[in-house]
Amino acid sequence: MNGFPLLTLIIFIPLLGALVIMAVPKTRLSAVKWLALVFTAIPTALALYAYGIFERGTPDMQFVEKISWVPEWGINYSLGVDGLSMPLLALTALMTMLCVIGAWKYTHRVKEFFALLLFLDVGMLGVFAALDYILFYVFWDVVIVPMYFLIGIWGGPRREYAAIKFFIYTFLGSIFMLLAILAMYFYGGATTFGILELREIAPTFSAGVQIAMFVGFYLAFAVKVPVFPFHTWLPDAHVEAPTIMSVLLAAILLKMGLYGFMRISIPTLPDAWDVFIPMFAVLGVVNIIYGSYLALAQTDLKKLIAYSSIGHMGFAMLGLAANNALGFTGAYYVMMAHGVISAMLFFLVGSVYDRSKTRQIPEIGGLSDGMPKLGGLLVFTSLASMGLPGLAGFWGEYFSIFGAVQAGGMYVYVVLALFGLIITTAYFVYMMQRVNWGEVRHNLKGLPDVSRRELTYYVPLVALTIVWGVYPAGLLDWTNSTIAALAALTGG
Repeated sequence: MNGFPLLTLIIFIPLLGALVIMAVPKTRLSAVKWLALVFTAIPTALALYAYGIFERGTPDMQFVEKISWVPEWGINYSLGVDGLSMPLLALTALMTMLCVIGAWKYTHRVKEFFALLLFLDVGMLGVFAALDYILFYVFWDVVIVPMYFLIGIWGGPRREYAAIKFFIYTFLGSIFMLLAILAMYFYGGATTFGILELREIAPTFSAGVQIAMFVGFYLAFAVKVPVFPFHTWLPDAHVEAPTIMSVLLAAILLKMGLYGFMRISIPTLPDAWDVFIPMFAVLGVVNIIYGSYLALAQTDLKKLIAYSSIGHMGFAMLGLAANNALGFTGAYYVMMAHGVISAMLFFLVGSVYDRSKTRQIPEIGGLSDGMPKLGGLLVFTSLASMGLPGLAGFWGEYFSIFGAVQAGGMYVYVVLALFGLIITTAYFVYMMQRVNWGEVRHNLKGLPDVSRRELTYYVPLVALTIVWGVYPAGLLDWTNSTIAALAALTGG
C-alpha cells in the first residue's frame, strides 16, 4: 500500500458523494439515499480494510501521505494513523454509514440532509487522520458548519437555539485552538505546522508558555468532550437534534475532544500537562457526579442519555489524570465503548419516538411486552452503559479507576467515581423499570417491533458491544503500543 492514497480516499469519497447528491434532482429521493449509502459504504470498507492490515505492535504512523500545501509557511497536506487514530477512523466511517440507514425514513429536504451528512463525515474522518495543525484545524471547523445546519433545520421545536448555542461554543473554542497553534509555530521559530514535528519543539518552551498554549487547546477540546462547565450546549443539542445527529454527536464528536488531549495537549506540552493533571482529576469526578445526578432527575429519555454521556466522559478524564498506561488505556476504552453504546441508546430512543411520538419516561411503559425485541435491546444497552462485566462499557471504567489507584494519591477521586457508578446504576435501573415493565401503555399497543432496516444498525453495534466486552484485546491489540509510547512521554 506504499504510495497508495488510502486515507485520502477514505476522507474525501464522502465529499464526492455530497457533490453527486447535490446534482441529483430533489424529487429522486430513493436515488439520493442509495447514493449516500454507497458513498459511506466505500469509505467504511476501506477503513475496515486499513484496520485489518494495520501493523500492530508499533507506535509509528502508518499509511502516511504528505504533500506540500503552502510551502512558504511549512503547511502540508499530511495524513497518517496510529493506534490512537485508526480505531476512531474506522468507527467514524462505520457509524456514518449506519446513520445513513437510520435516516432512510427521512422525507424533509432529503437531498440537503444527506449532502450535509456526507460533508460532516469528511470533517470527522479528517480530524482523526490529520498530521498538520492547519489541516487539523480545517477539518475541526468543517465539522461545525454541517452540524449547525443539521440541527437547525431538521431538529425539534427549539432547534435554532440549540444550533446557535452549539455553534458559539464550538467555534469560540476553535478560535482559541488556532491562537495556540499560531503561538506554538511563531514562538518556536518552527518551519512546519507538522503535529509530530512541533511535538519535538514545544517541550523546550518554558512552563509558563506551555501553560498558555495548553489553555488554548483545552478550551477547544473541553467544549467537545464536554467538560464541566462547558457542557451546557450538549443536552440542548441532543434534545433538539434529529436522532441521527444525536447518534453522531455522542458516538464521534465527543471523542474528538478526548482525542485532541491524547494526540496534542498531553504529549506536546508535558510541563503544562503536569500542572493540569490535578484539575483533570477534579473535573473528571465533577463530570461523573454532576452528569449522573442530572441524569437521575430527567424524564426525557434523550436528556437522560445526554447527561449520562457527560458522566461517562468523566471516567475518561479520570483515566487521563492517572497519567499512566493503564489510565490512558481506560480513557481510550471509554471513548470507543461509549461511541458504540451511546449510539445504540440514541438509535433506540429514536425507534421508541418514531412509534409512540413521545420521549417522556412517564408516558412509556410495558415496552418489553408490547415490543419485546426493542425492549430487550434497551435492557441490553442500558446494562452495557452501566458497566456490566462482559460488555464493552465495563473495561473503560475498570482501567480508568485502577489506573487512578495505580497512580497513588487519587483515592478520594476513586471513591467518588465509584459513587458515581452507583448513581449511574440507579438512573438506568429506574429508567428500565418505568419504560420496560408494567402495563403496556395505550400509545404502545399494536405497534410494530424492530424492523429489518433497524436490525442492520443494531446488529453490528450489539456485536461490537459483546466482542469488546468479552475480548478487550480485540481493541487493545491495536492501541497498546501507541498508548505505551504516550505514557513514556509523560513519565507515566
